[in-house]
Parts: sequence; structure tokens; C-alpha cells
Amino acid sequence: MKKLILFVTVLSTGLFAFKPVAESVWTIDKAHSKLGFEITHMMISDIEGSFKKVESTVTASKADFSDAVVTLSAEVSSVNTDNEKRDAHLQNADFFDAAKYPTLTFKSTSFKKVAANKFKVTGNLTFHGVTKPVTLDATLKGMATSPQSKKQIAGFKVTGTIKRADFNFGTKYPTAMLSDEITLNANTEFVQN
Repeated sequence: MKKLILFVTVLSTGLFAFKPVAESVWTIDKAHSKLGFEITHMMISDIEGSFKKVESTVTASKADFSDAVVTLSAEVSSVNTDNEKRDAHLQNADFFDAAKYPTLTFKSTSFKKVAANKFKVTGNLTFHGVTKPVTLDATLKGMATSPQSKKQIAGFKVTGTIKRADFNFGTKYPTAMLSDEITLNANTEFVQN
């Protein structure tokens, strides 16, 4: 009987001592972040752009972000290439078709650590009405405590390439005019909630 009581005591103590690690939610700091892209024009020059209206969160229970889940959305009507005429053209049916497909979204399915501060991020990108899996490279640039808010901040650089053809984007323009490959380049800062 003593052994049974001792066993139950040890078991219950162990169960109550176990506490799951709480998830941390990190929200994008829009003032210190940019979701950019680059495409080659006429096979000779690279045109850069970005989206001004972006929302993103990172959720992780591990301090090294190796189990992170990333969500991101951008309003395609906020596209900015430093040329108003081109931006208006990008919003019409030739390209983004912002009236029909107002948002692009990404949700990660895997955030795999491949080196000390480097990750392969795989997820589903929904863009121009098409959802495709994509894999991106992410680098954790560092972490710090904000002197203003006293909250933890983390900086990530994310890069990758997608193909216009995969998303039926700008299909009336041949690759001699606009490259099929679009380079993604995001510099982001997140604040722990």
C-alpha cells in the first residue's frame, strides 16, 4: 500500500510539475519593415517595388524560432514602384487585378532551422487567385530589447524566388519583356506581444 501511495504521489507531482511552454506571438513593426520584390525589365534592368500595407505575425514556443508559424498578408493596391503610372497599371487586370484579388497571403507550413541563424521557410502563397507552395530563405538578423517599449524585438531577412507563370501573373507579357522570375526580398522587424 505504501508503494502504491508513493507511486501515485510521484506520478501526480510529475504531472502537475509539467507545464507546456507558452507560445510567443510577434507582430510586424511596420515602421521598420519592408516587403519588397524585383523583376527584370527587357532583360537589362531590374525594377524594384514593395507593398505599403502589410500585416504579419510569427508565433513560436521555442526561443530559437525553430517551430515558428508565419502568417503574412499584403494589400496589392498598396504596390509602390516609385512610379504612379506603373503602379496604376500593376493594379489593373494585366497584373495584380486588385479589384478581383485584393490581397496576397502567405502561411508557413514548416520553419526548419538549417544553421545557427538560418531557416528554410515553406508555406502556401496565395497570389492572383492561385495558391502554390513556396520555399524561402530566412535569416534571423538578431534580437534585442527596444529602448522605447522595453519589449523584445527580432529582425528577419527573407528572400526567395517565384515564377509569374505559376500564378498566371502578367501572362500577356513575354519573358523577353518581363522576367518570369520575381525575386522576393523582405526585411522585417517583429515585436513580441
